[in-house]
Amino acid sequence: MKFSYLLIAFVFFSCGTNSTKIVWTPYDETPEIERLATNENERMRFKLIQSNNLDKNDIFKSIHKQIENFGEEEYKTLLPYILDKDILTIQSNIDAKKLNYEKLTKWYLYRILKFESNRETFLNAILSINANAVAEAKLRDKNRTKSNSHPIYGMPVLLKDNINTKEMPTTAGAVVLKNNTTNDAFIVDQLKNKGGIILGKVNLSEWAYFLCDGCPSGYSALGGQTLNPYGRTIFDTGGSSSGSGVAVAANYAVAAVGSETSGSIISPSSQNSIVGLKPTIGKVSRTGIIPISSTLDTAGPMAKNVIDTAILLSAIMGYDSEDTTTVRSQDDISWDKFSENALKGKRIGVFKAYLSNPIYQKTIANLKMQGVEIIEVESQNVNFNGFVTFLNADMKVDLPKYLKSYSSVYENFKTVDDIVTFNKQDSILRIPYGQALFEGIVAETISEEDFAKLKGTFYSEAVSFFETPMKKHDLDAIVSINNYNSGHAAMAKYPCLGVPMGYSDTGEPVGITFIARPFEEEKLLQIGYAFEKLNPVRIAPKGYN
Repeated sequence: MKFSYLLIAFVFFSCGTNSTKIVWTPYDETPEIERLATNENERMRFKLIQSNNLDKNDIFKSIHKQIENFGEEEYKTLLPYILDKDILTIQSNIDAKKLNYEKLTKWYLYRILKFESNRETFLNAILSINANAVAEAKLRDKNRTKSNSHPIYGMPVLLKDNINTKEMPTTAGAVVLKNNTTNDAFIVDQLKNKGGIILGKVNLSEWAYFLCDGCPSGYSALGGQTLNPYGRTIFDTGGSSSGSGVAVAANYAVAAVGSETSGSIISPSSQNSIVGLKPTIGKVSRTGIIPISSTLDTAGPMAKNVIDTAILLSAIMGYDSEDTTTVRSQDDISWDKFSENALKGKRIGVFKAYLSNPIYQKTIANLKMQGVEIIEVESQNVNFNGFVTFLNADMKVDLPKYLKSYSSVYENFKTVDDIVTFNKQDSILRIPYGQALFEGIVAETISEEDFAKLKGTFYSEAVSFFETPMKKHDLDAIVSINNYNSGHAAMAKYPCLGVPMGYSDTGEPVGITFIARPFEEEKLLQIGYAFEKLNPVRIAPKGYN
């Protein structure tokens, strides 16, 4: 469907303060689509960019009402106290009365509107906005005391839209769930109980990238194509937590929560030059999160720096009686004890096969100079044949359970087959890239016995992949690139921390990934903090700073 482009801005002046209202109408994206059709990266060959199922004006409506007396002048005045600042610095600025939580929240809402309504800068990162965000921020200002000790207090956070929220629909980016209402997920309760503000929900690879085969990262029928701020139609966003990565990189919130089955936090963190942590299964509750696999799924924090990642992890982690994988006893994260010296004396394993990458090679050389003992290791072959079958079997059971327990659409949609049938009724609008993976779920016939064997084999081989070199060389961690070993870490249930490592010659972000043993998140964060301080390579995306 082709559209003409129109972007009309109405500027209203009231009581000496300007408030900008922007009305968006779809534009003709045909030239962009034609240009991308020959891109050497097949996943960048977009069929469409804009959503045909969600009007941006419906998103902006919730912003307009909350920032009526907030304009460009105040946005620019507050910018030095917020843009690219970590949570502790923002809290210090609030202590110094340079701003408050209300102004902070309005600033982020204004910024989202400013960039997402602009034809040249929109990223399709946002799916919905909390209409009560500013009201909640005012309450945080009113109720602020020294007892509000957690630094997430008053901080606006975005959520991947597979995480249940009662203020906004939870959609997984799918048309079938456009009006899906739920109660809050356990981790949302955790955030709110510590005073965090849910600013809105972000786009994602639809159904957490388990719908279509070979489709672009970051596409959903509801949100359209998420774009990378480092190169909107040049670089992949990574997925499936694409909107989380993009929104954090573009400074739409202090941080975001993503989710990962296999690579879905680490990949978009790397591609958008931010920090992302995939926790150990059991560190963070999955209750109220749309699943792919109850075996592998986890939520995790994504932020511009390691300290904020640690703070957000601390805010969402904890025991949940409804998620039997979560552990009862968990020490809090001591970010105040993080040190630049944490790398010295650490024994880090490096896969020889990756040393041909010049950025990785240079980074490893720098680590050596910083007192790290580098041990080159060979990576053993792991046979993950049947991985899709494994995910099929889990999702065929886990998604219906979610729909029955939490979803308002359960009366009409009880199984994956029901959703496949619904999508086929208007495939152009609902599944422009098809639904091969969902059809595979419907067709899956693996027995419970064979599934259990497959799961056991994958787990033992994945653990061996890491433990063989870690035990042999007494390693503290292993380092990888981007999400190269996310599948191994997922199956072994090992935590991963992705940190910006640099940029390719074309300007594409590249991340380093630290992998440690289960429940060693604090060790990873300490290592990542030291690495980040000694290698401050992150540069904000041009045009979004």
